[in-house]
Amino acid sequence: MFGGGIIESLATNHEQQITNHITLRVEGLKKYFPVRRGFFQRISGWIKAVDGIDLEIEKGKTLGLVGESGCGKSTVARVVLRLLEPDAGKLIYNDSDITHLSHKEMKALRKEMQIVFQDPFGSLNPRMTVGQTIDEGLRSMGLLKAERKERRDELLEMVGISATSADRYPHEFSGGQRQRVGVARALSVEPSLVICDEPVSALDVSIQAQIINLLKDLQEQLGLSYLFISHDLNVIGYLSDRVAVMYLGHIMEYARSEDLFESPLHPYSSALLSAVLVAEPTRRPALKLLGGDVPSPLDPPPGCKFQGRCPQVEERCRKEEIGFSRISEDHLVRCWKVKAN
Repeated sequence: MFGGGIIESLATNHEQQITNHITLRVEGLKKYFPVRRGFFQRISGWIKAVDGIDLEIEKGKTLGLVGESGCGKSTVARVVLRLLEPDAGKLIYNDSDITHLSHKEMKALRKEMQIVFQDPFGSLNPRMTVGQTIDEGLRSMGLLKAERKERRDELLEMVGISATSADRYPHEFSGGQRQRVGVARALSVEPSLVICDEPVSALDVSIQAQIINLLKDLQEQLGLSYLFISHDLNVIGYLSDRVAVMYLGHIMEYARSEDLFESPLHPYSSALLSAVLVAEPTRRPALKLLGGDVPSPLDPPPGCKFQGRCPQVEERCRKEEIGFSRISEDHLVRCWKVKAN
C-alpha cells in the first residue's frame, strides 16, 4: 500500500512520538524559483528545487539529508530557517507552526535555530576578530560585557580553540580552525537545532574527521538536534540516526541509518552506496553506476523522477506518480516495485 508523505506514514505507528519528541517537522515543503527571459523578464518556467518533501528531526538526534549536488539539499536548509520563503507546506518547530511567522518573530526564533555553513573561509567576516564574531550572538542574549567574555572564552575552549586566540582574525587560522569558530558562533545563542550544510566538504580528510567528532561530542553534551546535509555517505553514516535520500527535489528513501546502509531499497540509494569507499573492498556490493544525466529541475520527467537513470525502469514508472511504500515502521521507499508490509 502506498502512502502520501513521510509524516502521514510515520504518524500511523508513533503519533505520540511526533508530538513529544520531534524538534522539527517538515510537511509538504515546496520551493520553486522563477526563470525569467526576454526584455520584460517574464516568467517562462519554474525550477522545482524542493517539490513537496516531508522530514522529521527528533530531539537530540541527527537526520542526514544526502543526495547529488543540485538535488535541493541546501535549499531545504534555507527554507527551514526561513532565509527563503516556502511556496507551500508547513514548518513545525517544537509543536509550533512557524511557516508564516513575521520577520520580527523569526528573528527571535533564530536564536534556537542556527546553521554551520559549508565554506569556513567565506562564512566569517574577515574584518572582525573571532571574539567579535562570537560576541554578535551573545549581545542578542542581553549579556553584559564581562558575561560575554566569559561565555565567549568557554565556547572557544569547547570547540578546541584557545581562549587567548579571541583577538585573532580569521585569516590567521587554518580551515579546520575557522570551521570550529563557525561552530562556536552557531552555539553562542544556545540553539536546540543546528543545520550543518556540508560543513566538512571544503576540508582535508584528516580535518573532516576532527570536525565530525567535535559535532558528535557537542550533540551528546548539549542535547542538540542536527539536520546534517552532505553528499558524502561515509560522513552521513557515521553521524546520522536517520537518513533521507533526496533526488531532484524529492525524498526517495527514508530510513534508520543502519537499515539504509545494510539494505538500501531504492535503486538510487543502492547506486550511491555501492560507490562508497569501504574498509574491506571484497565486501563491497557490485558497483551500480548511474547512467544518463540528472534531469533539469526546470522540466522534471513525469512519473518517477528517477526513471531516466533507473536500471529497473518499467513503463509504469514513466507514467505514474509514485507514493511511499512502508517497509517497516521507520523505513519508507518511493518505489512501487518494493513490496510494502
